[in-house]
Amino acid sequence: MAAKQYLMKIRKNMSYLNEAGCVRTNAMKSRLRSFCSRFSLALCVFSVAMAGCSGAVTGKETKTASASTTPEVVFNADSAYHFVARQCGFGPRVPNSEAHVACGDYLSDYLRSCGAQVTEQKAALKAFDGTVLNARNVIAEFYPEKQSRVLLLAHWDCRPWADKDSDPAKRKKPVMGANDGASGTGVLLEIARLLRTNEPNVGIDILLLDAEDWGDDSGDNELSWALGAQYWTAHPHRSGYQRPSYGILLDMVGDANAAFRKEYFSMKAAPGIVEHVWQTAAQLGHSGLFLNEWGGAITDDHVFVNAAGIPCIDIIDQRVDSAYGFCPQWHTSDDVMSHVSKRPLEAVGQTLVALFFDK
Repeated sequence: MAAKQYLMKIRKNMSYLNEAGCVRTNAMKSRLRSFCSRFSLALCVFSVAMAGCSGAVTGKETKTASASTTPEVVFNADSAYHFVARQCGFGPRVPNSEAHVACGDYLSDYLRSCGAQVTEQKAALKAFDGTVLNARNVIAEFYPEKQSRVLLLAHWDCRPWADKDSDPAKRKKPVMGANDGASGTGVLLEIARLLRTNEPNVGIDILLLDAEDWGDDSGDNELSWALGAQYWTAHPHRSGYQRPSYGILLDMVGDANAAFRKEYFSMKAAPGIVEHVWQTAAQLGHSGLFLNEWGGAITDDHVFVNAAGIPCIDIIDQRVDSAYGFCPQWHTSDDVMSHVSKRPLEAVGQTLVALFFDK
């Protein structure tokens, strides 16, 4: 994920925000990455449109889960964990690497095996440092006949440098990305496995985005991040694609000590969706991970999806006790499987199952 540093508890630090809701630049190490102001109007529009509309979150066909409800479809945390480990088995999935090509093939083939209509969106994307990235977004459409649709997304690429590592000798090495990339994708692959034999209440599109993490962390170049998301929003992957009603992004959902706070741009763009998801998680017993408090404003794939007209929220691990606002392994050589836990994978996966399969 992008070098999106964290503003500790926005409610107590509103002075960092300008009138458009964007974060002012400062030289502090805890400086938050902001989204450029030309997208502020779109966010404000969606805030008004989605405020208090949790009943419309999943469309007419979806019902809210209750504490006494047992989903007929069961999310398997062991399976999700396997999918995370399977990605790491290729090595760091850095664009232009052999591991990246092999993993991209695996993702596309697996989603096809689950019965999805799969499109591989390949593009040569120029990174901030001039490197041309051979990127591949993978889009899997399940039950395309359904008119009411939801977008589930995650990025599957890895940071090319462990630039936050405590050991200077490791800062030019690629990040394995077990949590930052593979965890969200692993949850979605398990959802795809369930979709193979279980019909959801809405049509579901799974979007695995590439080239999210090859960004410039030295300044204010916000557009250097989430290149795959920017490309997909500007270039629909096929003609006639029916845009989903809303989206849910998963990013860094696998750490053993995960804390999912209500991300600022998500609350600005789609507060009704955020509240519905968090309430559903609480009803399922996951309030210890889905915390009922605001988090920071994070430049992530969802910001560009929001700007394109699709209200999208970000389920992302945020910490108030770390220098950068994320888990200690973020953008280091220590982002490996030993820190991935089945508990947060299960919490996120069960919540999605309750949203889309519970009847």
